Amino acid sequence: MTPLSHMDFAHPYFGAFFLLIFGAVVFYGITILARTVSRKMARLDTEKLKLTIYECGPEVTKQPNKISAHFYLFAVLFILFDVEIIFMFPWAVNFRVLGMFGFIEMILFVLILSIGFAYAWRKGALEWHSIR
Repeated sequence: MTPLSHMDFAHPYFGAFFLLIFGAVVFYGITILARTVSRKMARLDTEKLKLTIYECGPEVTKQPNKISAHFYLFAVLFILFDVEIIFMFPWAVNFRVLGMFGFIEMILFVLILSIGFAYAWRKGALEWHSIR
């Protein structure tokens, strides 16, 4: 009896599992090797050159963000309420097949979205404030 006789290498998925593990180890090793080599070979004395302006323009200074968060909030709300149309279209196509159950489900769906819309409206998410 050999010491490895208790292991079953004849399993049909053993080769695929081995290749998966081997590929992950090789990928990790190459990534670490590339990172290490690039850090050793990088020239650190050119850091100021990398931060300078290319071609022309004003000096780079940090400025506060002047873009209002309302743009982001308005976009998220638009996507949220626009996606409801995607869910309503298949319902409208199969309205007769779904019957009363489908109608009640869509009423609940619209009710939940209406509650979310009312909440956003009440919190002032749809009011446009001046950026000044």
